[in-house]
Amino acid sequence: MKRILSNLTFQVIVAIILGVAVGRLFPSFASTAKQISDTFIRLITMLIAPIIFFTIVLGIAGMNDMKKVGRVGGKAILYFEVVTTFSLILGVGLANLLKPGNGLLIKHVDVSKLAKYEKAAAGMHWGEFFTHIVPANIMEAFAKGDILQILFFAILFGYGISKMGEAGQSLIGTFNKLSKVFFNIMNVVMKAAPVGAFGGMAYTVGTYGLSTLLPMLKLLGAVYLAMLLFIFVVLNVICRMAKFSLWAYLKYIKEEILIVLGTSSSEPVLPSMMEKMEKLGCARSVVGLVIPTGYSFNLDGTTIYLSMSVIFLAQVFHIPLSWAQQLTIIGILMVTSKGAAGVTGSGFIVLTSTLSAIKVIPVESVAILLGVDRFMSLARALTNVIGNGIATIVVAESEQAFDKARYLSETRN
Repeated sequence: MKRILSNLTFQVIVAIILGVAVGRLFPSFASTAKQISDTFIRLITMLIAPIIFFTIVLGIAGMNDMKKVGRVGGKAILYFEVVTTFSLILGVGLANLLKPGNGLLIKHVDVSKLAKYEKAAAGMHWGEFFTHIVPANIMEAFAKGDILQILFFAILFGYGISKMGEAGQSLIGTFNKLSKVFFNIMNVVMKAAPVGAFGGMAYTVGTYGLSTLLPMLKLLGAVYLAMLLFIFVVLNVICRMAKFSLWAYLKYIKEEILIVLGTSSSEPVLPSMMEKMEKLGCARSVVGLVIPTGYSFNLDGTTIYLSMSVIFLAQVFHIPLSWAQQLTIIGILMVTSKGAAGVTGSGFIVLTSTLSAIKVIPVESVAILLGVDRFMSLARALTNVIGNGIATIVVAESEQAFDKARYLSETRN
C-alpha cells in the first residue's frame, strides 16, 4: 500500500480527480488554483533553458561531425512536415465527415476577450519567425526562455567545443556535472507535479465549468476522436515501421501524460521527456536536437485542432468552402502553425491570423471557442508530447543512434 501511495502516477491521478471535484464544488477557488498551477509550471520553466543548452552542447560536442548534426536536423524537420501534413488532412477530412458545426445556433458571440489575440495575430509575420531564430543577445534569449534561439546558440557552442579537441575535455566534464545538477533539481521539482496537476484541473473546471461543454460537445468529440485516430492509427503505423511498440512507449511516459492532462500544457514535461528519451536508448545528440525543435515544429495536436476549428466555424456560419479553399487553408496552417510556437494562447493567435489571411470566415467568430479551448488544449498538448517522443525515437533509429537493448530493458520495468 505504501508503495502505491508513493507512486507519482497514482498521486497525479488522485490530484486530477480532486482538482475536478474542488473546481466543481468550489468555483471561487479557481484564482488560487491558477496560482498553484502557474507556480509549478514556473518551477519547471526555470530549468528548461539550462537543460536544453547543456544537453545539446554535450550532444554536439560528442559528435565531432557537423555534417551529422545537419543530417539529424534535416531528418527531424522532414519528419515533422510529413507528419504535420497527415495531421492537417486528418483534421480537415474528419471535420467534413462529422460536420460538428452543423445545426449549432449561436445567439450571441462575446468578442470582448478576443482583442489581445487579434493584436498578437496582426503583429505575427511568419517570415520573421525564421530570422528570429538567430538571437541578437544570447543572455536575453536565456532570460526569455526562447527555445529556438537557445537551440541555435547551443549547436554553435557545441561545435566550438568539438573543435578544441583534448583541450575541450575539461569543459565537457564540467558541463556534464552541471547538467546532472539541473536534472537532479528537476527530479525534486517533479515531486510537486501532483500539486501542479491539482491546481491546473481545479482552475479549468472552476473557471469554465463543465456546463460550458454542453453546446460544444459535438466539436469536442470530433477533436478528441481525431487526436485518438492520429495517435493510435497514424503514429502507431509509424511505430510499427520503426519496429517499436506504441503501447510500451505510452506506458513508459505515463507520468508525463498525466502531468500534461492536469496542467493543460506540454511545457512542464519538456525536461523530463528529454531525460526519459535518453534513458530509453536515444542518443543524447538526437534528443537534444529533436525534442526542443519539435516543440516549435512538430505540433501535431495543435494543427489537428486548428484545421478542425476553421472548418467548424465555416459550418456554424453556413459558409461553404470549396476543396481549393480547404487546400489553401491547409497550406496556410502549415506555415502559421509554426509562427507562434511557445506563445501563451498560440492556438487563438494562429487561428486568428489564419482567418485574417483567408478572408472568408469572420475573425470574431473565434470567440465561440474561448469557453472550451482549455478543455481542447488537453488533447492538443497530449498529442504534441506523444508525437515528439515518437519523432525522437524514429530519427534516432534512422541514425543507428537508438539502443534497442536499452529500450527493451526500460520498457519491461
